[in-house]
Amino acid sequence: MTASLEFRRELTPSPTPVERREDILAQPGFGRFFTDHMVTVTWTSGEGWHDAVLRPYGPLSLDPATAVLHYAQEIFEGLKAYRHDDGSIWTFRPEANARRFQSSAHRMALPELDADDFVAALDLLVQTDHEWVPTGGEKSLYLRPFMFASEVFLGVRPAHEVTFAVIASPAASYFAEGVKPVSIWLSEDYTRAAVGGTGAAKCGGNYAASLLAQQEAGANGCDQVAFLDAVERRWVEELGGMNLYFVFDDGSIVTPELTGTILEGITREAIMALGAELGHKIEERRIDVDEWRSGVVSGRIAEVFACGTAAVVTPVGSLKWRGGALEIGDGSAGPVTSRIRQQLLDIQYGRAQDAHGWLHRVR
Repeated sequence: MTASLEFRRELTPSPTPVERREDILAQPGFGRFFTDHMVTVTWTSGEGWHDAVLRPYGPLSLDPATAVLHYAQEIFEGLKAYRHDDGSIWTFRPEANARRFQSSAHRMALPELDADDFVAALDLLVQTDHEWVPTGGEKSLYLRPFMFASEVFLGVRPAHEVTFAVIASPAASYFAEGVKPVSIWLSEDYTRAAVGGTGAAKCGGNYAASLLAQQEAGANGCDQVAFLDAVERRWVEELGGMNLYFVFDDGSIVTPELTGTILEGITREAIMALGAELGHKIEERRIDVDEWRSGVVSGRIAEVFACGTAAVVTPVGSLKWRGGALEIGDGSAGPVTSRIRQQLLDIQYGRAQDAHGWLHRVR
């Protein structure tokens, strides 16, 4: 890896006291606390990428006319740093996040950051704040790289000034009391993305568009929402922030194919590889919501699970819609879901061989 940017280092004069940091790491939650430093890099149409700085974590100063506040020209990524039993620290497939970040940037008319510089920024922050990487259970340090239009300008055009930044937040296990299947509400009124839109980009607008449907799910007693395609309203796409998998009674695993409306998940790709290695036939194809419902009733669909960076692999216990509901299997995590989840975690935490070279050593 050869980064082209040279990062200036400005260490905080007032790091978090050790006692306070230890209290946070004991019960970090998710997205509530942040490490002592951050990384920022500026891009301008005249100079390209420059002014790369590791600096104390703190607020960003934005003019009220900053373009991102009006036109939402921004993207982000999410990945984790894991501490292994020997004390070493690793990230999982950061180069894949870098490639997706570039793809998102292209779709949102933002400048593409070199993949080596992207990974170097992550490494620098984790190396500097390595004491914030927790140990025990499924704890990790969540990394959030993001990019936004920072030009002060009102007008609908690509920004001439852009800021890239990375922050980090210690994270507890998504399932604090053991893996618990989630209930899914089927959104029949709202869609997440349409062909030709931004569904395949990791941009905030996609998540904002899912919030009303997520509220509807909560009002109907469900944990998450599943979206259908925007044209026929019949093809299963994804949850608000996770990809879906269907385990059939013959052991085959089906996941909705990428159509430009579904985010190409980093975890999604890894699960397809692991599932194949465990002897499952993996198929990417369109799956009709009626196939989901009838498959559960007949027993043809034995398990359903979702995957993403935060929860890794999440079993789906039930599906609910206006006028109906189904329990999937016996409502608990199925054996295929549990096996794939454990295999992936064992690789991430260094308990199993990384035959794919997915892990990147940071420290």
